[in-house]
Order: sequence, then structure tokens, then C-alpha cells
Amino acid sequence: MSDNMTFKGRKWRNRMTPDKRPSQQRPDFDPAALEPILGGPVQIDPVGNGQSNPTWFVTTQGERLVLRKKPRGATLSSAHAIDREYRVLVALQDSGLPLPRPVHYEPDPSLIGTPFYLMERLPGRVSDDTALPHLLPDARRDVHLQAASVLARLHRVDVTAVGLADYGRNSGYYARQVARWRSQWQALEHRTDARIDTLADWFAGNIPPESPTTLVHGDYRIGNLIVADDPARITGVLDWELSTLGDPLADLAHWGMFYDLRPNQMGGLAGLDLSRLGLPDNGAFLETYRAAGGCDAPLRPFHRAFALFRMAIICEGIAARAATGQATSADARAVGALAPDFARLAEARLSTDTLNTA
Repeated sequence: MSDNMTFKGRKWRNRMTPDKRPSQQRPDFDPAALEPILGGPVQIDPVGNGQSNPTWFVTTQGERLVLRKKPRGATLSSAHAIDREYRVLVALQDSGLPLPRPVHYEPDPSLIGTPFYLMERLPGRVSDDTALPHLLPDARRDVHLQAASVLARLHRVDVTAVGLADYGRNSGYYARQVARWRSQWQALEHRTDARIDTLADWFAGNIPPESPTTLVHGDYRIGNLIVADDPARITGVLDWELSTLGDPLADLAHWGMFYDLRPNQMGGLAGLDLSRLGLPDNGAFLETYRAAGGCDAPLRPFHRAFALFRMAIICEGIAARAATGQATSADARAVGALAPDFARLAEARLSTDTLNTA
């Protein structure tokens, strides 16, 4: 149930509920090409507003699945790694984490134009609005604090036991991340924000001490969680494309980024009355995460600022794909235009010279 007074005028997009699908979106492949794999006729429908890998509902012979594929055309190096998504879903099936069941991975691009995989479709919906306006206040709080506990469980996964010991390196996470995203930024032909260049240089010279290496999701946020109601609960964690072995503080900083963003900036929380809405502040989220066994190292301005810096570059990449007609969402240009906002917020975070644990 929505709080109409609180959320009046806010745009909420539901990426998993069929009656919210954009009817004008058409696939860039022939759905009949899936029939040999699925054993019969298929019906496909778009999942909506994802900015990275095109995603489709697939229905065949009464079975409800989801297809994720790489986008066509040129992409940034190491982006759209659906093979990694599929691998981690397979590895974590017995981990106790809420995950869809992987069904099939197809590396051959000749079938539908790019590699893809299929997974089961879970009950619930995905909201791009961190405030979860379709839920009552108590349910909103429950989901956010469940998200903290799920993240702690993710960071406690024994990567050797689940076969992911080689999923990334065991040290130097932030040094590699700074180098990677600096390189992604330099690869963009039409970059114009000198602020991002300055930030890249600062991060390269100020790498913080490392936390113990864990599995990290890489894009942990409300918009990548399937939430069912009655009772409100998380039924699935999605979009593992950026997952790797690394510093768990990166996931905490990414989640915390949405407390810095306004509602019109990717559905953030800044400026909202969190208490009235039933939403925990970032301190309460961190407290729940740590009580559930998550990393207890302090979040520093570096971690929070780097999350914003990385998003600035991701937004620039989305804008670049929109300019060449490769973007997967109708609002890609608007999202891409947020890059300067993220860069400014990163600068603001770095102006704080004390430990930031909220």
C-alpha cells in the first residue's frame, strides 16, 4: 500500500510486475531461436528499465523463466559479464541466500546474437525506488533490515567451499578497482567532466587499508532485490554482473550511496523523512549488518566517495551507449546525465576527514 501524501509526484518503476511492462519494447532477436533449448513455443516480454543487460520474461509450456543477455554492439571492457552472473548463481545455490535457480547458459552468440542465460522467475517485484512506496512503513523497515542481514550472509560465504576461490584476487581490491574504473573512464570517447579526472588521481594515491577478502556483489541495492509481500520479504538477489572477490566495505558503501541520492537520482532517500516512512537510517542498516556477522571495519570517506565516483563513470557509459542507440532502457539518457551529480557528491564525501560509520 502506498503512502500517497509522502510519495506524491515521485516516479516509481516496477521492473518485475507484468502490468508495468513497456509495451513498445521489442526484442533484438527471434524468440523462436529459443525453442530448441526450451522444447516448445516461447512467449517473451520485456522486464523493463535495467540499464545494463537486456532482460526478458520467458514463458514456455507453463514454465516461467527470465532471460538475460549481453547487449549488442561495442561495450566497455569486462562489462556485461553474464557468464560470471551465471557462474555465481550456480555456486551459491546451497548457500542459504535468496537466489533464482539457474537453468541454462548459452555462450554461443549465433543463437540470439549475444551470449545469454536463463533462470527461474521468482515471486515478487523489483522497485527502482529505495523507499519502497508500495509497502507499509513496518514492511519497508523489515525489507531494508533483511537486506542488511542478507548482505552479511553473502559476505560470510566460504568461497573455497562453493568453488569460487578463483573468482577474483585475494588482495589489492581497491587498487584494482581504481585502476579499472580509471581505465573505463579514459576509454570513453566523449568524456567531458574534469572533476572525474581529478577524483581518479586522488583515489589512486589514497588507497585505504584492506578488509578481509570476501565475495562482494558489486551492485547491492534495493533495485537488485526481488521483494514479495504478505509478508514482506526478499525472495531474490539479482544482477551479479559486477560480483567478484574483494572488500566487503564496497557493498556497504554502494548501499549507503542511496542515502546521499535524492528521489529523482536513481530513487534515492536524501531529503525524505525516513522515520515517518518506516525506513532505517544508514546507521541502523550498518548495525543490523554487523550484528548478523558482517564486516566490522569502519566505512571511511574514501569508500563512500569511491562508490559515487564509480557510479559517475557507469552513468557516462550509459550515456555513451544511449548516444549510439545501444542503451537498453528508454530513460538511459536521463540516467547518463546524472554523472556530474555523482562526481559532485563524491567530492563532498571526500571533504569529510573523519571516519564515517553512517
